[in-house]
Amino acid sequence: METVLTEWRSLIVRWLHVIAGIGWIGSSFYFIHLDLSLKARTGLPRASRADAWQVHGGGFYHMVKYLVAPARHARTS
Repeated sequence: METVLTEWRSLIVRWLHVIAGIGWIGSSFYFIHLDLSLKARTGLPRASRADAWQVHGGGFYHMVKYLVAPARHARTS
């Protein structure tokens, strides 16, 4: 009985590892795409190089890439 439980536990751990790997690779591809979609524009805040607009889920996202931390951070509630 103990061998069966060990095999099931091993199977679950392996599948969790596969799912975590898929998530990690997917997020890596997203950030590569995000970096490649950034465009240098005039009128951006100081210390920023580029920005990008994206649409997802019915909303618009404006992303700005800073080379260093901005002087003022957005407040979260």
